[in-house]
Amino acid sequence: MTRRPARLIVSLAASAALGAAPAPSAIHLNQLGFLPDTAKRAIVADRSTQPLRWTVRDARGATVAAGETQVIGDDAASGDHVHLVDLGRVTAPGTYSLSVGGRTSRPFAVGAGLYRPLAAAALHYFYQTRAGIAIEPRYAGDPRWARPAGHAKEIAPCFSGKDERGTPWSGCDYRLDVTGGWYDAGDHGKYVVNGGIALWTLQDLYERDARAGRFPFADGRGNLPESGNGVDDLLDEARWEMRLLLAMQIPDGARATVPVGPARGAEAPAFRTIDAGGMAHQKVADRRWTALPTRPADDREDRLLYPPTTAATLNLAATAAQGARIWRTIDPRFSATCLAAARRAYAAALRHPQVFATSSFTGSGGYGDDDVSDEFYWAAAELYATTGEPEFAAALRGSPWHTAPVRAPDWGHVAALGTITLATAAGVSASEATPARAGLIAAADGFLAEEARSGYRIPYATLDYPWGSNAVILNRAMILGVAQRLTGAARYRDGMVDAIDYVLGRNPLDQSYVSGFGARPLTNPHHRFWAHQLDASLPGPPPGIVSGGPNSTAMADPIAAKMKGRCAPQRCWVDDIRAYALNEVAINWNAPLLWVASALDEPGARTTRRRR
Repeated sequence: MTRRPARLIVSLAASAALGAAPAPSAIHLNQLGFLPDTAKRAIVADRSTQPLRWTVRDARGATVAAGETQVIGDDAASGDHVHLVDLGRVTAPGTYSLSVGGRTSRPFAVGAGLYRPLAAAALHYFYQTRAGIAIEPRYAGDPRWARPAGHAKEIAPCFSGKDERGTPWSGCDYRLDVTGGWYDAGDHGKYVVNGGIALWTLQDLYERDARAGRFPFADGRGNLPESGNGVDDLLDEARWEMRLLLAMQIPDGARATVPVGPARGAEAPAFRTIDAGGMAHQKVADRRWTALPTRPADDREDRLLYPPTTAATLNLAATAAQGARIWRTIDPRFSATCLAAARRAYAAALRHPQVFATSSFTGSGGYGDDDVSDEFYWAAAELYATTGEPEFAAALRGSPWHTAPVRAPDWGHVAALGTITLATAAGVSASEATPARAGLIAAADGFLAEEARSGYRIPYATLDYPWGSNAVILNRAMILGVAQRLTGAARYRDGMVDAIDYVLGRNPLDQSYVSGFGARPLTNPHHRFWAHQLDASLPGPPPGIVSGGPNSTAMADPIAAKMKGRCAPQRCWVDDIRAYALNEVAINWNAPLLWVASALDEPGARTTRRRR
């Protein structure tokens, strides 16, 4: 008998769908609530230059805390004049409200386990976005989200013919069965470079939990088709994507025609034909963009393999090496398959270190990356942690990323993933683990230092909010979570809370960017199936899905374009399905949401505190 996820998940989503969301409040706080033993902060948008009196009352109306706000002042990122309220003294479980400046907040909760339903829903997103399998009502959480299999038998040829610039591509003489995996985002493309970081994050979360002897997604808890097979549901979901990445690897002896060097604007590339065995195709995707909305099963576009790249090949090498050590005792045969694929991929990347993606195909994203030194470092780190072989240790020491400052990861900057592995994986030598740990702690300290420069007190002080800014913040929170586990210092956990507070409502829009959670949740992501805004027969999003969030730097869609130059960076967002630059969803954005929510649910994680 398998356990079903808490019905709270479905009821949250259902309640969010009933009528319009409440009006924005000037008192901004995490709409999910607070854990008893972590930081509790609210931000008040108020033009007063003097401190304001505040009061917290419990459900009976009794005052439990009071004080004065800290005036932070004008905040360029939000356009607000802001005050900070520190609610740290409110620790007893219960329901409360905050009154300040003549206004009262919506009720908020204090209690343990607040992030458990969010973590469960964030994991379930990956089932909801599976390709090659029907999403069944018994697993979907609600019949609205059930759908027939998209691309149920996907045996794809290589792209051939002219791209959108008129450049001819010769294709290949083979087809690959690439059924399965996760759709990347709001479209139906499946990308190795984006799948890689998302897959790594799920696998790293499993390793983190396993080191603590904690298995919150133990078999049956994820409500998946595989539940009951004796394998942790987090790993079942990760394996769904790992199999796709393995399937994207080119057979030995196959040849491919690829560009020479990086793309040069609109200039047609020169080509060369290579022995591509062991490399990975960049993506499998539609020949042309499908319309909004389009059910996955109704996609009639040609499905094509797009040319291999060094970056995709190293994503495969890294995640397969990571998977090999995870599966070693759980499924030795699958572990061996992963390690063999990782070795083949790494060797192929060494043979062809500068095969880059072009952005000249329509119907899918380009994911171009002309510097793959970080991918080489990441792959070497994973292979070293899995095998201990001196070849990979030497590659690490020869990499510029071995001693470089740590930056938060994204799909194009993956060095931090290798550093986290070196700092945390079992069996890594002290000579590699010690500097890796120091680098991560230094990065975490830098993120915390940015809070003092952020009006909304988040570990991200900038006026440039990029595409997927919420994932940038959540990936920083992940590094803070690593630092907390390495040091036991409560300040890093508080920094994680500050980051997720922002995502769940402590922002100038008073917006929970996560569907189904909070008083004002995400409702209209850019997505071809969760498209109720355009077609009443289609559902809105299931719970636990995070929007990319404010984007002030790449306002590419027509809705965002109208906002350009007219919004403070944190306000450059709208909950509209057509706003793909602001409101898309993606596997590599939901992965850190899952990681952070699960880490915040860890019992007994709080240890030493230092005021900051």
